[in-house]
Amino acid sequence: MMPAQDEDPGFLASHQGREATSWLPWIAAAVVIILGLVFLIVAGGRSHPDATANSTGMAAPDPYAEKLSISGLQMSEATSFSGAKVTYIDGQLANTGDKTLTAITVQVGFHSDVGQFAQRVALPLSFIRTRQPYVDTEPVSAAPIEPGQTRDFRLIFDTVPPDWNLQFPEIRVISVRAK
Repeated sequence: MMPAQDEDPGFLASHQGREATSWLPWIAAAVVIILGLVFLIVAGGRSHPDATANSTGMAAPDPYAEKLSISGLQMSEATSFSGAKVTYIDGQLANTGDKTLTAITVQVGFHSDVGQFAQRVALPLSFIRTRQPYVDTEPVSAAPIEPGQTRDFRLIFDTVPPDWNLQFPEIRVISVRAK
């Protein structure tokens, strides 16, 4: 004999009641995820002004950079006592402006074989103080560059990207501090 439907709703009836309330956390989680995605899309659309002004991927140049001339670039490499390879970029910097500079930061962009940046590095420019018995550098603040002066500089890289195309990297003056 089968029990009547009115007698005991049994296991299925209590399970179906809980099933309806278990969807609420899933709906709340979906709403939170959708709102998060909308926020990321809106916030991602507002890029930094320097990034949109410069399509090369390099930082925007300092306004005083147009009064600085970089020339005579030479690259070399050496092996340290520990066996590590060090890459150097030497050159001359001419200050054709009207300010005495106490700090200069450059960004160096190494390109890959496919034309994209393999590495971008921002570092302070160092002037060459002596060449004998070895090349010794000093920060710009130790010997500020005055208007009309040309000074030798050296950039030192402990590592370069493995996919670098071995061409001269792009060098850009991105920050200048003056007296």
